[in-house]
Amino acid sequence: MTLPKVGQKAPAFTLVAANGEKVSLEDFAGKPVVLYFYPKAMTPGCTVQACGVRDAKGAFAKAGAVVLGVSADPPTRLARFADKEGLNFTLLSDESHAVCEKYGVWQEKAMAGRKYLGIVRTTFVVGADGKIAHVMAKVNTKTHAEDVLALLRGMA
Repeated sequence: MTLPKVGQKAPAFTLVAANGEKVSLEDFAGKPVVLYFYPKAMTPGCTVQACGVRDAKGAFAKAGAVVLGVSADPPTRLARFADKEGLNFTLLSDESHAVCEKYGVWQEKAMAGRKYLGIVRTTFVVGADGKIAHVMAKVNTKTHAEDVLALLRGMA
């Protein structure tokens, strides 16, 4: 699968959030959106990544950006994750992985010699114009928030 390219219109979607509400990309038209895909809620790397975003909420707000985290977990698991870690941004459930496929992040992975399909950790910055402004295919969970904020500052 190929990832959307910089300059392309971001694929539209509507997903269910941890709180049960439907959220669409178009809800945030006119604002930059940080759309990050992560493999599984409540796992060590995903927790580090999410807590980094949580802790940088003020900086994301100052940049005028909305952060959306997407995984294939059901909304109930996302709600537990958000509650447990005090997450202050929107987590979205893509159980059918249809949006993950649109964004090219649903790929074959391998662990301990076993192959399976799953989400490859990837972040997209969607500009206020609705086009892909940046693609981070290599994500460091520990520095994710700072790395994305640097990209947002470069867009200002």
